[in-house]
Amino acid sequence: MATPTPHPSQRPHLAAVVEDHFYAAAGRVLRRAGWHPRLETYSGYGTPDQVRVLARVLLSRPRPAAPDLEALRAGRRGFRHFLTVPVPHCRVRLQVGGHVSVVTSDRAGYIDVELPTDAPLSAGWHSANLTVLDEADPWEAEALIRVLDERTEFGVISDMDDTTMVTAVPRPLLAAWNTFVRHSSARRAVPGMPELYRALQQAHPDAGFFYLSTGAWNTANTLRAFLSRHSYPRGPLLLTDWGPTLTGWFRSGPAHKEASLEHLMSWFPHVRWLLIGDDGQHDPQIYAKAVDRRPDRVRAVAIRQLTGGQQVLAGNLPDGGTPDADLEVRPVPTVYGRDGGELTRQLAAIPGVLELRR
Repeated sequence: MATPTPHPSQRPHLAAVVEDHFYAAAGRVLRRAGWHPRLETYSGYGTPDQVRVLARVLLSRPRPAAPDLEALRAGRRGFRHFLTVPVPHCRVRLQVGGHVSVVTSDRAGYIDVELPTDAPLSAGWHSANLTVLDEADPWEAEALIRVLDERTEFGVISDMDDTTMVTAVPRPLLAAWNTFVRHSSARRAVPGMPELYRALQQAHPDAGFFYLSTGAWNTANTLRAFLSRHSYPRGPLLLTDWGPTLTGWFRSGPAHKEASLEHLMSWFPHVRWLLIGDDGQHDPQIYAKAVDRRPDRVRAVAIRQLTGGQQVLAGNLPDGGTPDADLEVRPVPTVYGRDGGELTRQLAAIPGVLELRR
């Protein structure tokens, strides 16, 4: 989802064919058992005149009486978020501002559309109304949309894993345990990072915050609950799909991040971004490419440095905290730190990024 991938052939990859047949068979069984399509919505974003709406259509048991279904899903163990059956080619009516459209979910049940608003929207949070069509008991839901207007001059694009939360992504076995087994409410914040993000929000009240990750959309509820629990500023999640694509077994995580960065920078040419990530995976290289493409759109880069042991487990050579060469030669301020406290002190020295109270 989130970053469409062009493919040179109309013939889908074998893995995608197998997955589609499996979900079609599972869908028929669940339909006979009384399951119906439901909407799972994600926060989108846009300008006063155009918005991007994100959602997914999944099969669900008959509606439970529980008042807070999203909170219940967010508190489940990790693997249960992946036990879903999508509804492909489902028609959904979508209304945002004064515009009404009928859209169709893709082969994995996703809705990812860009629509005009007809009437200009003000800066801030808005909602799009979605309704599943062609059902006796149609599901309705709202998708939040963060609108940035031309007065917004500062924004934050942040990685999630090992930047905002301690997930040990560089350690494959522990990462799998955290993702699939561990209770989602047990996630810990990287020390000092919630305070840094709140300080940035205080310094830039109209700033847009976007959380960019290679994680699956199946974990969106968990990640939203984590951000809320630790009082991170609210903002859209930009995740990716889990499983085969039309062109291969898996999507490219770096390609997803690069395309998402380019999309945000092209939609909001008036915003200069603070890019926050870590050096355990590919963030320095991805951010360096973003700076090369649009140096005038990046205000600064902040990289959380993993310890030497974490670097080894990530498959990297320990560098003793040496700044990454991919960013050092770029014409934007770049800071490094082990946690949010170190990054806060260094960002405070960059004019226009963060001013600490004396």
